Amino acid sequence: MIDYDEAEGQIYFYVHVTAKAKRPGVGGEYDSALRVAVTAPADQGKANAAVLKTLAKFFSVRRADLTLVSGQTNRRKRIGLQGMSAERFTEVLQDLDNDG
Repeated sequence: MIDYDEAEGQIYFYVHVTAKAKRPGVGGEYDSALRVAVTAPADQGKANAAVLKTLAKFFSVRRADLTLVSGQTNRRKRIGLQGMSAERFTEVLQDLDNDG
């Protein structure tokens, strides 16, 4: 199960990033974090930007609704998501579990 918490109108959760992957995408769990694969290298913030873009597509939100809270140089990153209810967030994750 992906751990998350709510504060100040945002949902906060962790992602575990694989940079330089063959295909970008979101799927699975690693240590209570959502797995995210990006094709960009972990160089000068390229992978971080790709993570936010991939998550925006996955959650069907604007890129501006996502923020990288911590973990700029780490595979484990804390993400802030605004404009989505906790119920919808868990539905999207549940759909991911059902598809896998």
